[in-house]
Amino acid sequence: MLLLLLAVLGATVVLAPFVGRVLGRNAGWMLALPLLGAAVIGALAYVSPSAGDAHAETVAWIPSLNVDFALRIDGLSIVFLMLVLLIGAGVLAYSTRYLHQSKPSFYLLMCGFAAAMSTLVLTDNLVVFYIAWEMTTLCSFFLIANGGEKGYAPAIRTLLVTVGGGLLLLTATVIMCITTGSTQLSVVLADETWTQRPGLTTLVALLVAGAAFTKSAQFPFQAWLPDSMVAIAPVSAYLHAAAMVKAGIYLILRYSPMFAAVDAWHIALVTAGLITSLFGAMTAVKQSDLKALLAYSTMSQLGLLVAVVGIGTQEALTAAIVHTIAHAVFKAALFMSIGIVEHETGTRNFHELRNLRVRMPVTQAIVVISAASMAGLPPLAGFVSKEMLLAAGLSAPHKEALVTLVTGGIVVTSIFTFAYSYRYVLGVLGDRRNQLSGTSKTVGEASPSFFAVPAILAAATVAIGIYPHMLNGPVADAVLATTGEFEDPHLALWHGLNLPLALSALVIACGAVLAWRRWAVSAFLDVFRAPITGVEVVESFRSGTIALGERFTAATGTTSQRRHLAAPLLGLVAIGLVGVFTLGDVPEVVGDRYDPADWMLLFIVTIGTASALKARSRVTVAIVVGTVGFGVTLWFYQLGAADVATTQLTVEILTAVVIVMILNRLPDRFPREKRSNILSSGVLAIAVGVVSTLGVLALTGRREKSEAAQWFLREGPIATGGDNIVNVILVEFRAFDTLGELTVLGVAGITVAVMLRSRPLQPRGKARLNKLSAVSSPENNVVFLRSAARVILPLIAIISVVLFFRGHNASGGGFVAALVGAGGFALLYLMAPSDKAAKVRWPYMTLIGAGITIGAATGLLGYFEGSYLTPLHAYVFGIHLTTALIFDLGVYLAVLGVILAAINLAGIPADDPGEPEDGVPEAGQGDVGLIIDGEHQPIPAGAYPVAEDERTNA
Repeated sequence: MLLLLLAVLGATVVLAPFVGRVLGRNAGWMLALPLLGAAVIGALAYVSPSAGDAHAETVAWIPSLNVDFALRIDGLSIVFLMLVLLIGAGVLAYSTRYLHQSKPSFYLLMCGFAAAMSTLVLTDNLVVFYIAWEMTTLCSFFLIANGGEKGYAPAIRTLLVTVGGGLLLLTATVIMCITTGSTQLSVVLADETWTQRPGLTTLVALLVAGAAFTKSAQFPFQAWLPDSMVAIAPVSAYLHAAAMVKAGIYLILRYSPMFAAVDAWHIALVTAGLITSLFGAMTAVKQSDLKALLAYSTMSQLGLLVAVVGIGTQEALTAAIVHTIAHAVFKAALFMSIGIVEHETGTRNFHELRNLRVRMPVTQAIVVISAASMAGLPPLAGFVSKEMLLAAGLSAPHKEALVTLVTGGIVVTSIFTFAYSYRYVLGVLGDRRNQLSGTSKTVGEASPSFFAVPAILAAATVAIGIYPHMLNGPVADAVLATTGEFEDPHLALWHGLNLPLALSALVIACGAVLAWRRWAVSAFLDVFRAPITGVEVVESFRSGTIALGERFTAATGTTSQRRHLAAPLLGLVAIGLVGVFTLGDVPEVVGDRYDPADWMLLFIVTIGTASALKARSRVTVAIVVGTVGFGVTLWFYQLGAADVATTQLTVEILTAVVIVMILNRLPDRFPREKRSNILSSGVLAIAVGVVSTLGVLALTGRREKSEAAQWFLREGPIATGGDNIVNVILVEFRAFDTLGELTVLGVAGITVAVMLRSRPLQPRGKARLNKLSAVSSPENNVVFLRSAARVILPLIAIISVVLFFRGHNASGGGFVAALVGAGGFALLYLMAPSDKAAKVRWPYMTLIGAGITIGAATGLLGYFEGSYLTPLHAYVFGIHLTTALIFDLGVYLAVLGVILAAINLAGIPADDPGEPEDGVPEAGQGDVGLIIDGEHQPIPAGAYPVAEDERTNA
């Protein structure tokens, strides 16, 4: 059922853009339904009679690395899963009225966020956990950036902080996997190693704590949370109530038993939590932007949670879980309510709202109830959880000083919480004097569909406060899943006259005084200003990193091939020299190494290479380099590598066509090189040649087939039903590698397209032709090709199809078939009478994207057999069919798209760049551009200057 849950969420992510385009902003109603359905599925999986203590499901993913897609739902998982899905559904429904227009990307990211968070709280595998953790980071980055131009810088700063935490978690994950020999989270947590190796356990504990601090905005990584307030209200509501920040809380709750005996863990959590809670609360009191006030309040409440988890007792963990639920409910309602106020009034500024006649009784009631819950007033959920936090502080173990410190921190934070809650309510209610005088602008209530979700949340905080015992079961199960011990939390609104109640009364009294003297308090706190803010620290790190990168770029950035190739070639020479002195004895040569034909082919290649070095004309170089390529192709055929040779042959043909197109835009001759450049290049080339020769002599022909080769030859046909071992390795055994290479190829094609489109081509020279010559007439010049093409093109198409379908059992496959098919398109270009008529108007960008998508999507079918990209096999009418053929189709389309991009764009006339095609930006007059939100944003010419000597070398 858990796999079904994630499948529902995955399908929602895929369909979200399409639903958004069809239904516009109202898509939120439709997309909320799958999240509610997933919540029902999760609840059913949890209460399933056959599940026992924890329902688990596992699908093999990467068996060789012991990585499974393992899911497990227990008491802690179900609490966070319900928060993620139910509040997520509410936010989607709320967004339908908040958004002014359709934003498919917003719904895509929100659904992706819900899917990532659900995976994070359900997975029982460390690797999958880390991937889900980073997915939440990416979703938050894009959602913050989605706020417009003002969101770009905060989004980048948020990304820097949270990615840094991700690196800490990755380090901890690697250590845990290596130490325990398992990637299963439940196994790692229960491993005895953590009690036997205290030093290693402390290191892992600090790494996990650091990761949680970055995600939950704890000191010293708190700056990103208020900085991210540029995001729209629905994003903030989800980010702060149930998604991003709660991932850190879930992490420390899950790992608490593992680090129960690590003092550094408790010290780090309590210290960072108390500092963050006090700083956030004191800063919130001063805020005029009510959304920023809520952001700092979130930081403060998260600090309380982290500090209480750091206490480590069962009572403290129970209090943390209850407050997590209470905070999610009232904080989501508060962010949604300020979104309504801003939407209706056009402002969220405290002073501006005080000058308005805000007649929004329902919204104001929601604000009062939710803020009162945040302040810890009875009979609301916040009061119940705050008393539990105080009781947890009083029960802190070890020394009385710790009890005083923790309890005092909670009390002071709660006092300021009351004060900023009052300030928030005061801002939303407006100034009573202005309302009575009638001198201010009147703002009416929002539509019921707008305030429905926050109203439900406000009702929930009341219900939890009055009937907290209804959470006894879920909270007890969550604590059991965390500590392994069952204890009834005895949740109640009234526990009698006790010390926590007295402290609550003290909090309310002192908070009321601070609220009454709020201006004096703000003025007093303004005196204590740090010399630098957290945002400035992150921004300094970002700008410093960029400046460092610019220095390296200034030293290495060039269009000179010589400078680009020097470093890797020198590295190759160094490795070769080390090999020469460390290799020792090598085995004897197996069989006859040489064949007479080898010497003839070597002579052809050598003559071609030498001719290319001496030639001054670009056309001459193109011809002789092509000769070298065809010589190497013949060599492959002579060695019996038919697949490689056929692929090389088609590559050489297409390369020659593209080079001819590019030569039409370049000077006829190469610029003269300095003698020093020729000398240095020659020395480096000779050194590389010598090292390469020594490497070939030492490593080639000195053994029989390797064990791996013998295994593939023996088992390959049996396992795959295919006789072409090269092909079955590429599309079955090593399909994941091929998918990665396919993606790189697609990116290269897109890069070629953008590069050729974004910079104007050099005008071609005008050759003087005799008017009586056949080449002076384009139509006459292509008569032969057009006549031959009538026969050749159908043959090329047939050969391409045959190579594609026979690749599993004989020479062929998607790659070479696509190259042959692209050769047909190249022939179409060459036979056209003019460049304009030669354009092959196929959507090459779409082909590239479709190829990569098909390749990746085909891998999902492998889960029917157990793991990603595992091919499925079947016989239809006695014919062997496999899903590897569909994967090969993805290869075919992507390769074809890349070649078409080169032919289409390199063949455009220099004096007529043509229309922009298939999403590629049109070339400006020396401008480079980016596609942002569907619009072409130019970058002025000169932004990327090229040195004069580099233009010569280009």
